[in-house]
Amino acid sequence: MDNRFAKQQKYSPIGKEGQKQLSSSTVAIIGCGALGSAAADMLARAGVGTLLIVDRDYVEASNLHRQPLYTEQDAIDMVPKVIAAKRRLLKVNSSVNVETWMDHADAALIEKLAAISDIIIDGTDNFETRLTINDASLKHNVPWVYGACVGGTSVVMPFIPDEGPCFRCLLPVLPSSAETCDTAGVIAPAVHITASYQCAEVIKWLTGNQNAMRKELLRVDVWMNEMNQFGMNKMKRPDCPSCGGNRAYPSLNQSEETKAVVLCGRNTIQLTPLAGRSITLDDAEKMAEKRQLKRTRTPYFLQLEYEDSRIVLFENGRLFFHEMHDVNKAIKLYNQLFS
Repeated sequence: MDNRFAKQQKYSPIGKEGQKQLSSSTVAIIGCGALGSAAADMLARAGVGTLLIVDRDYVEASNLHRQPLYTEQDAIDMVPKVIAAKRRLLKVNSSVNVETWMDHADAALIEKLAAISDIIIDGTDNFETRLTINDASLKHNVPWVYGACVGGTSVVMPFIPDEGPCFRCLLPVLPSSAETCDTAGVIAPAVHITASYQCAEVIKWLTGNQNAMRKELLRVDVWMNEMNQFGMNKMKRPDCPSCGGNRAYPSLNQSEETKAVVLCGRNTIQLTPLAGRSITLDDAEKMAEKRQLKRTRTPYFLQLEYEDSRIVLFENGRLFFHEMHDVNKAIKLYNQLFS
């Protein structure tokens, strides 16, 4: 397929040299849901050499209207998103190197990826993880592209270390997290518009067209036919703990305690046990058999049904408690079953 990128190379800002640069580049994609899967698909087709993909979840039917890498069979089989994504991407472009992590994107993992990437794409659904990406970006001097969408609205902005304010500086003016895909819904065109703008910024950076990169925050409402750009340079804070004079990178400081978080729009608690307290799938299955719990084992996780909850235990000890929004209840249930 010598002519695979012929039309792309004819675009003068890229050309043959830019195509070579793409093929030798590494992009980290944090989250492979709607934005992450759309971005991964575009970048694989564009010829980016290596994609590093992190996602903690598996495919469900409710993903299929907006997450282009996945199929109905993936949802039926509850295939982890990173597994399904890699399988699909290699069919799209067999030359791309796809490395995956089926795990929560915590500070240690994000730092690891920032240190070996040329640029990072935000495919996450919460400000806490974005702040971690922001701090890893600044610490390792690698740019990242923020993206968010809800309803018919898209928001995109690239962050280049030490050029203007960082993400933490902008938190007071960024869209509120009050609306989520769970409360306001989301349409696929908004997803693809967001991912397209993100990928355009990535391709500009990787092909040496940094001067063409966006300097303002972009907001697009595809439903209301609105497009706005907002200058943010005045928002830079000299006292910012991430990009200011005394940098502490607060989001990279992790505790060793058991962590429990509510997943955005999922009515699900994710629990990550502290080091040394994780349980194996085999041990959990023995416990389920002893308690006579209904269970389903896949190559990637064990699903249990207990009382009114559905519990998914992954190979690394991380758990999902579905149909639950009370963190304390999830921790109590974990201790009851696995202590």
